[in-house]
Amino acid sequence: MRGRTWSRRWRRAGRRSRRLMVALGVTVFALAGAGTVLADVWGGGNDNPWPYNDPGPAPVVAAVGDIACQPGSPVEKEKQSDVCDTTGQGDTTRMSAQTATANQIEAMQPNLVAILGDEQYQVGRYQDFMGSFDHTYGAFKFLQRPSPGNHEFYTSHGETGDNGYGYFDYYNGYQLDPAGNPVTHTFPDAADPNTFTQPVPRPAGQAGQFGTAGDGWYSYNLGAWHIISLNAECATQPGGCSPTGSWVQAQTQWLAQDLRENRAMCTMAYWHQPTFSSTNPVSSSPVPTPGSAEGTVADAWWKLLYAHHADLVLNGHEHLYARFAPMDPAGNADPRNGISEFIVGTGGEGLDTVTPSTPNLRAWADQYYGTMKLTLAPGGYRWDYESALRSSTAPAGTPASYSDTGSARCHGGGREY
Repeated sequence: MRGRTWSRRWRRAGRRSRRLMVALGVTVFALAGAGTVLADVWGGGNDNPWPYNDPGPAPVVAAVGDIACQPGSPVEKEKQSDVCDTTGQGDTTRMSAQTATANQIEAMQPNLVAILGDEQYQVGRYQDFMGSFDHTYGAFKFLQRPSPGNHEFYTSHGETGDNGYGYFDYYNGYQLDPAGNPVTHTFPDAADPNTFTQPVPRPAGQAGQFGTAGDGWYSYNLGAWHIISLNAECATQPGGCSPTGSWVQAQTQWLAQDLRENRAMCTMAYWHQPTFSSTNPVSSSPVPTPGSAEGTVADAWWKLLYAHHADLVLNGHEHLYARFAPMDPAGNADPRNGISEFIVGTGGEGLDTVTPSTPNLRAWADQYYGTMKLTLAPGGYRWDYESALRSSTAPAGTPASYSDTGSARCHGGGREY
């Protein structure tokens, strides 16, 4: 009897609600058609779902590196081909490529974007970030979780480097004096007695801690995943790239502590120079990037990540796409415990040539610009690399597009996604 009484009460309440809706000029049919919107409103959603929506149980990360060409005229000893411009005198193909990959990421609507270094060529000065990278990738800057590359730190193509100042200025902002003017740091110009200045970055922000020399390593959680961004640009740092150098030691010790405290089921790390090269292999197994001090540092990180059962490593630096089978720190295939390495250096800079005979290389493309979509589910992930633009110098017969997709599960357990 009690149940029937409650049933009658709910029916009467329903009739009153429908009469109220009619009085307000709202039909039941209209509300049914707007059910998704109402669910969003009542569930704390919003009317601009991307990029402000809840990532849900399987967030999407876009990944790419080696992106934006230098705007304007050549600086110091650079050639005209080192820059891109809108007059046709520079390499306008690179501007087209970075535009295509930026559009591809926006169409993907990711939750975050992992930038794998060499965001801005040739040496990543702040004015170049604002004059090139920001014109395309700036549209979703606040979604980016970057790592720096050698072109953000070192002298390149005859242009004096700025030790990461422009990179940190762009992502972290810069310091102001009491009058509201940028606080600047002066750099010597290697080509002549002139100097140039860069704003002094704020101590911390989107690219991590600046420190005193440009640190920039940090970690974050997304869904069921723990994600780590590292800075491999050690050559100009205190102690250089020596494993016992103070700067390298500080970062490696931080990584070890971060991994010890990690309780996530799945772990991904990224930095610029790959541990295992797809362009300079040896006969028996891939090795840390030959002749690269940064590759030696990355090798030490790989050992730590492997010991803590990490799943993925993403890199740039080589201007191509490559996917390796899961490997141990020695570069041996290890399907059970190995880390999968993806190189995604196809954001816009001129492309490199892969060595197809590289051991453990499972997929590759060196005639396309494009980006990676990673769907990070609890216990597993799906990768989807899609080309955005074919190289203008691709050999005859090269297909118009390229795709590499697949899925795997994490070492922490769970089903394959």
